[in-house]
Amino acid sequence: MRNFDYQYLRIAKIWSENSYSRRNKVGAIIVKDGMIISDGYNGTPAGFDNNCENEVKCDVDPSDSLDGGASICMTYNDDCNKCPHHYLVTKPEVLHAEANAITKVAKTTNSSDGSTLYVTLSPCIECAKLIIQAGIKRVVYNDVYRNTDGLELLKKAGIELVQIKDLD
Repeated sequence: MRNFDYQYLRIAKIWSENSYSRRNKVGAIIVKDGMIISDGYNGTPAGFDNNCENEVKCDVDPSDSLDGGASICMTYNDDCNKCPHHYLVTKPEVLHAEANAITKVAKTTNSSDGSTLYVTLSPCIECAKLIIQAGIKRVVYNDVYRNTDGLELLKKAGIELVQIKDLD
């Protein structure tokens, strides 16, 4: 771990609070030569509604069972909004924090070549491809994404990976 890694990752964590995502708020910053050159958080593209997820409702019909659906959905008769079968699905147009930071720096005169990406959640496979193409040489992250294919690709590309678990 290098000087300031912890502090920069804390900045990414603070930046994640800007996300409108209800499932998982993720923040990212790109640092080069001791300067933050870009930042991003997961969200929709400019001009889109800020709602990042669609809510999928429970499809239990109380008439489908002899007990009024209670055996299928324990809270259906009490309060359907508390049904554990309700879940959020991320909209396909949502950009990950890393993608937002990389595309944002691409619109400036800065270069991400040789930089470090600080991100609160390890990159997915699609973001890993962008990181490689952007010339980012280090990735410092807090939590591990449910699918580690992105980390595996970054290792294969020779990108230095650092996990900082204890982030306040």
